[in-house]
Amino acid sequence: MLTSSLVAAAVAGAASWPGHASRLAVQTIIVGVIGRAHGVRGEVAVELRTDEPERRFAPGQILGEEGGSRIFTVQTARDHFGHLLVKFAEVVDRTSAEAARGALLIASVKPDEQPEEPEEFYDRQLIGLTVTRPDGAEVGMVGSVLHLPAQDVLEIETATGTRLVPFVAALVPEVDLDAGRLTVVDVAGLLDDRGEADED
Repeated sequence: MLTSSLVAAAVAGAASWPGHASRLAVQTIIVGVIGRAHGVRGEVAVELRTDEPERRFAPGQILGEEGGSRIFTVQTARDHFGHLLVKFAEVVDRTSAEAARGALLIASVKPDEQPEEPEEFYDRQLIGLTVTRPDGAEVGMVGSVLHLPAQDVLEIETATGTRLVPFVAALVPEVDLDAGRLTVVDVAGLLDDRGEADED
């Protein structure tokens, strides 16, 4: 499952759920980072932080800067050997492109906006959900979503500490946003130390 990265008042992209997206009124998501300049007319490479590049970098989209006041209006976006190249209206030449390098791009979203794919979730939809076992017993709450190279991982706060659970359907078979909860399978050692205790 891929998810968006949550930041203080901003969230990042969307999480896809292999095999199958807080409840916070977050209004922005991080969608990319401006990289190196390409050419002399202001085109820049963008490192994506979203699973919806066609939606977030469509011509006319207005993006902001996380922690800054600059705005970036998308004029064109194209693939270049597996990398996204974007021309922003405010970036007119190579000098301004170099000055924009490193900017975290954020997009405004409605609190009830959903990812385009039904099996995807935004971080903001997952963070704060109650975590239960299949029998309904509550074991904790989703505190964060980690975006690791191999897969997304839920950071779950339990009474005995923080647990990391891969966000895959085999371990998280149900996400019920309306009920404010998700279900994690009852595997020894996943949400508690039963496996370790048995070995002792």
